[in-house]
Order: sequence, then C-alpha cells, then structure tokens
Amino acid sequence: MLINRFRLLPMLAVPAVLTLLAACGNGGSEPAAAPPSPGAALDRNVTLTLYNAQHDTVAKAWVDAFTAKTGIKVQIRQGSDLEMANQLVAEGGASPADVFLTENSPAMSLVENAGLFSPIDPASLAQVPAEFAPSTGKWIGIAARSTVLAYNPGMIGEADLPKSIMDMQDPKWKNRYGAAPKGADFQAIVSAMLELKGEAATSAWLAALKANGQAFTGNTAAMKAVNAGTAATAIIYHYYWYGDQAKTKENSKNVKLHYFGNNDPGAFVSISGGGVLKSSKHQAEAQALINFITGKDGQTALAGGTSFEYSVGKDVASNPALKPLAELNAPKVDASKLNSKTVAGLMTTAGLI
Repeated sequence: MLINRFRLLPMLAVPAVLTLLAACGNGGSEPAAAPPSPGAALDRNVTLTLYNAQHDTVAKAWVDAFTAKTGIKVQIRQGSDLEMANQLVAEGGASPADVFLTENSPAMSLVENAGLFSPIDPASLAQVPAEFAPSTGKWIGIAARSTVLAYNPGMIGEADLPKSIMDMQDPKWKNRYGAAPKGADFQAIVSAMLELKGEAATSAWLAALKANGQAFTGNTAAMKAVNAGTAATAIIYHYYWYGDQAKTKENSKNVKLHYFGNNDPGAFVSISGGGVLKSSKHQAEAQALINFITGKDGQTALAGGTSFEYSVGKDVASNPALKPLAELNAPKVDASKLNSKTVAGLMTTAGLI
C-alpha cells in the first residue's frame, strides 16, 4: 500500500466551522450518472487517492486489506473532518480525491450539498441498514459512535444522573459538566439536537453550557478531567472510554459511562461516512473500495480493531465489549440533515466557538 499522509495547514476553528456549515444548501451541479457496480471490471493498476478524516489506524487496516484482496493501491491523505471537507469544496471538480471518509456526518453533508458526490452503488447501500445512511444515497455509513455522559462515581451517584441531556441546562448543574465544543464530534451532537428539539431549545441549551459548563480541548481532555475529579461529568463519545479501558485505564479508571437512551438527543449515534467523488477518474475502483469497507470483510476488520467504534454492516457484530447498538435506544435522525449554518450561528452566539 502506498501511503502519502499530510496535514493541511491548521485552520481557525470559527472560520472552518462557518465555511463548512455556510456551504450547505448551495446546491450541486447536474445529477451524476448511475455509479458503476463494485462488481464491474476493475483496473488493478490504479492507485486511488483517499481523503481520510477517520482514525488513521482504521483507514490503514481497511486499505491494506482492500489492496491485498484487489491489488489496487490506495494513497492516504490524512486530515480532520473540517479540513478535508473544506479542501474538497475548494478543489471542486479538480480534486485529486477518489474517496472521502469522515468521523462524523456533517462533513459528508457539506460535500454532498456542494454537489461533489457520485451516488453510492445500490449493492453497497444494501450492506448497511437504512438508519446508517442518508436518505439521499449520496454517501454511506462506515462506522458509528454513541454519545454518552462520562461521570466520576466518586463525585456523583448513579441516581443523580440526568434523565435527559436537555436537563443539564438546569442551574443545579453549574460547574458539574463539560464538553469539547470546538470539535466536530460535539458539533454533530448539536446538529442532532437542533433537528430533534428545534432552534429555540438548542439555543437555550447552548447558552446554559456556556454559562454553567466547562470547555475542554477534546474528548480525551474531557474524560481526563472527569477521571481526575476536576469535572463531575462530561459529554463525549463512547469509544474514548473503551479505548483507554483496553490499555492502561490511566485516564478512565475513575470514570463510568451513562447512556441516556429513550430516544434522547443525548443518545445520538453519529455516523462516520464514506463517499465517492464525482470528479474521480476511477469510479469503478472507488465504488469497490466503499463496497469493501461496508461489506463483511471491512466491517469485521473494524469490529476486531482497537478503535471500538460500532460496526454498521448487516450481519456483522460490533466488538463484544460494547453496549449493543440495539440497546442504545438512539433517536432516529436523517444523517443528511445534520449540517446547517444555523448550528454555527447558534454556537457563535452562545460564545462556544
């Protein structure tokens, strides 16, 4: 496998978010032709370019296995959701990318709304339950992560945990919770809240977070604070805790996870996405990579890896250490709707970005 990783120049958090969200709804170009089937004849001499915002270890495992199976090499360019999505929009039809993978779905919506994706082949869509793909069929879920509340049981008892994430705007939670508002993870959660609860409720919740909560630089920092007892609770994604528990537990030994359930916004399951660029000159091979990732081999590799993300492929069980997806009682949200300039406006008004 040929790997060419690069980091784009750091971007200021606010402009990056505003660029990402403001680009939504700008419309796309003419409809793309039907995608070639992953079963179509493949050029084994092709080298695909993958813009990857997923964990680099996960992407490497996928492309190594794909290359071993097909002979097709994959060149990886690594960056964050916001970096890669904005890069693709700036490059437009001249992008060298064939495939785009993300950690969260808002970046996929940005690229989709710019009209840059080919439709995903139906054979690939059939490998993933409908709830893990947008209704548009322009991209597809490749993994998932659950929103959870990390808490320190030495600071707060299980009986005192909030029933809903919306309850945390109550003044009694002042200085008792936090989040990483500048990260793409948290912004995806806010997008889901906006879709589920509306603008007024989301705005009020964000204002309360600014007034009463703690801001961390990332999910790991938030979990460390809970573990150290400098924060009682923090809103994170589940896999940070599971990953640390599988290693030394040094950042999570004093942390437990609270799952909101009950179709609450706090039970939101974020979808990592994959898409084929319309500008790709290797459509059949790019579709084949997406088909591999969402198929049994790719999803089994995900489940057996160390990222502790959920598998989304049909008939492929996630890592057995995880709370089963079927037991999360997550809210139903169309992933194609989780990106709007309203989110950036609300978070800016609240002083969070």
